[in-house]
Amino acid sequence: MEKKDFEAWLDNISITFLSLTDLQKNETLDHLISLSGAVQLRHLSNNLEILLKRDFLKLLPLELSFYLLKWLDPQTLLTCCLVSKQWNKVISACTEVWQTACKNLGWQIDDSVQDPLHWKKVYLKAILRMKQLKDHEAFETSSLIGHSARVYALYYKDGLLCTGSDDLSAKLWDVSTGQCIYGIQTHTCAAVKFDEQKLVTGSFDNTVACWEWSSGAKTQHFRGHTGAVFSVDYNDELDVLVSGSADFTVKVWALSTGTCLNTLTGHTEWVTKVVLQKCKVKSLMHSPGDHILLSADKYEIKIWPIGREINCKCLKTLSVSEDRSISLQPRLHFDGKYIVCSSALGLYQWDFASYDILRVIKPPDFLNVSLLGFGEIFALLFDNRYLYIMDLRTEKLISRWPLPEYRKSKRGSSFLAGEMSWLNGLNGQNDTGLVFATSMPDHSIHLVLWKEHG
Repeated sequence: MEKKDFEAWLDNISITFLSLTDLQKNETLDHLISLSGAVQLRHLSNNLEILLKRDFLKLLPLELSFYLLKWLDPQTLLTCCLVSKQWNKVISACTEVWQTACKNLGWQIDDSVQDPLHWKKVYLKAILRMKQLKDHEAFETSSLIGHSARVYALYYKDGLLCTGSDDLSAKLWDVSTGQCIYGIQTHTCAAVKFDEQKLVTGSFDNTVACWEWSSGAKTQHFRGHTGAVFSVDYNDELDVLVSGSADFTVKVWALSTGTCLNTLTGHTEWVTKVVLQKCKVKSLMHSPGDHILLSADKYEIKIWPIGREINCKCLKTLSVSEDRSISLQPRLHFDGKYIVCSSALGLYQWDFASYDILRVIKPPDFLNVSLLGFGEIFALLFDNRYLYIMDLRTEKLISRWPLPEYRKSKRGSSFLAGEMSWLNGLNGQNDTGLVFATSMPDHSIHLVLWKEHG
């Protein structure tokens, strides 16, 4: 048939075909298919795939593709990445999808990172770490051996752990290598805190002392307490040192001279914790940037303003029970915005601007857990048997790690949390180093460390 005649015939057939019912159209197609040979059937198959199986990720504008992808869960998206190179390229470039997935896992997001492939890699790393936590495989253990008597005091900072012992010594350890960097002769240590140059110790001999790491020399001695000193804190900028004691008092000292500036009274139990911190919120009693002192005993947390002035009066006293039927546990968290402390009733969180109780987090009935660390996303808790991680958004325990029979302490000084930044959200970089340390009956120090990523 000539081309002109064929085109006229095709037009006529098309007009007739369009006038048929759906059933008649189907019968017509069935008849034509039955008359077709291999070449026609192959041609029909190729064109049907294009018409029926539209690749929307390839055909749609990128913005619309990203909008559709937002409705899929991350696991489905990872499966879709295997469909084709084009799908993998488009899905991997959908930054918002992977950022959201990371946030849902409790990951910190740095919005300044614009590399399209970066956030998918972060998510894959995050999902691996969260699986390790869920399967109780995220940590490993180590020990520090070197003291010859009970270790009562621990303090951690920037990869270094300080230990104070009944063997009249304090040691500074590099946690990553397990090596002792400094070892100096001291008095019996109930509390320690250090920086690059000095070590401050609170002692069972009722005094506080300041030591120089490099020489081991005692540079200052603070005398005045009539009971053991269980907690110390200091601020070089203010030239202030504070100490909490078994004599129920808190003393404020001039750090450089050893002069007692003030004795704060009002506690009726051992003062087991003192914390110096800058305020980060505004209220009628304080402003951002003000220096605040918190002191805690068995039943109460007292809040004091502090600076270069000598005299200060208690701003507020916090407790969890009016009749002292419920006691506080010796760990205390204060970041300038929130105060958190644990008790037999659960974790109490106070708003520092109003002093109102924001929430009480009750662990499962069968657990009596104590606080180690508290952040925006996670809390680190422990009991006699396990170390726990709680997701504070759901208040559910998401991981646990077995602990040995460690030495108990009513003052809370013989165990501590290590790195704390990950409690505000993991980011793939801050899940390294020390998680937890505690002193053991054999005078060693038991360490729980993040395991390297698999």
